[in-house]
Amino acid sequence: MDDLDRKILTLLAHNARMPVKEIAEQVSLTSPAVSSRIHKLESDGIIGGYTVVLNRPAGRLYVDALISLSVAPSEREGLLNLLQNSKEVLQCYHVTGEYTFLIKVSCGSMMQLEQLILQFQKLGSTCTQIILSTPVDHGPLESLQLL
Repeated sequence: MDDLDRKILTLLAHNARMPVKEIAEQVSLTSPAVSSRIHKLESDGIIGGYTVVLNRPAGRLYVDALISLSVAPSEREGLLNLLQNSKEVLQCYHVTGEYTFLIKVSCGSMMQLEQLILQFQKLGSTCTQIILSTPVDHGPLESLQLL
């Protein structure tokens, strides 16, 4: 992957429906050359499809949190089942350190967050941090810096 590929990916990250002709104009290539590069990025697994980004409805309050959870190996299957079936769970990371998992959640109220934490505490010990703000969010472009 070179700088030209990164430029194409940046354009697609901002507008996945951008016509190949427009991309070609912005990166100073022919349309067939851009199509070829996009196809290569797809076959290399760098482009994995189109994504819809949904914004939360305005005027609703959300409580976002990170919950660290330490569970015994015998409880992992039950936890993963709970995580898969909890609409509040956005992401779950298996991590190193004192805790086994780091879970990002979004709840509609403090009471909903408390109930979720109580469910997790049946499986292991927790430590919760409420997210106050997100001063940096590179989103999908973040991974481009690593390539």
